[in-house]
Amino acid sequence: MGRNNERNIKKHNDKLHKAQDKAKQAVIARKEKLKEIIKKFNEDKKQEE
Repeated sequence: MGRNNERNIKKHNDKLHKAQDKAKQAVIARKEKLKEIIKKFNEDKKQEE
């Protein structure tokens, strides 16, 4: 069984792309949470004034 046959290449690429998509989603989720935290922080600051 060769390492560079089509099936193994496809399996590797699918695994790689899945990992990349997961990382990308994590970054997006982190940014969304940060936006919410900043928004809440700013609202709290306005109430204090």
